[in-house]
Amino acid sequence: MPRIVDLTVPIEPHFRWPMERSLRADFARGDPFQVTWLGLVVHGFTHIDSPRHMVPGGPTSSEVPLEATIGEAMLVVLDDAPDNAPIDADLLAARGAQIRPGDIVLLRTRWDERRPLHSPAFWTEAPWLTRAACEWLLERRIKALAPDFPQDYPIRGLLEGRTAPIAEFASHDVLLRNGVILIEYVCNFGALRTPRPTVYALPLKLPESDGCPARVIAVEPG
Repeated sequence: MPRIVDLTVPIEPHFRWPMERSLRADFARGDPFQVTWLGLVVHGFTHIDSPRHMVPGGPTSSEVPLEATIGEAMLVVLDDAPDNAPIDADLLAARGAQIRPGDIVLLRTRWDERRPLHSPAFWTEAPWLTRAACEWLLERRIKALAPDFPQDYPIRGLLEGRTAPIAEFASHDVLLRNGVILIEYVCNFGALRTPRPTVYALPLKLPESDGCPARVIAVEPG
């Protein structure tokens, strides 16, 4: 049997991503069934970014074909990436030489094991991708990128309400703007055993949205 590895973070209260969850019907209140209501931002937790997030009139999440977020992946091992330091093109070239056109690229730093998602340090102490690194990935003609860390340096400033020029959000400006789908805030890459799993990133069918929550799994040979 194939081995299935869940790469999705749970949707639960989080200091960065406001969410609302309540019971609209509850057995404890005498209702004949239970009904959970959920409200959340589409760019929180495990999700995909569609080009509409960056490009006026660009494809929305419901317009991105499933072929763009399902397929063979290449696991690039960066477990030794230092805290609070850039990941540059030279390192990706050295570790990701086997990347093929059309791959979903998984960048593994095991950051979720080094800093908990619910801590500010997850963002403020993380490694990040340089613009040159993103340009190197674009040249490889990949179809999607899934880093297990907050990949753009200015993301850390958003925690304090600080913004930056969009060009500094390198993966968004270089990759997403050019049609490479971003699969963000994934986890559990440390459980992967093969360098080339098959990845399924299945966004909810939410029409006309710039992003969408997704369940992301990797399937490996048994």
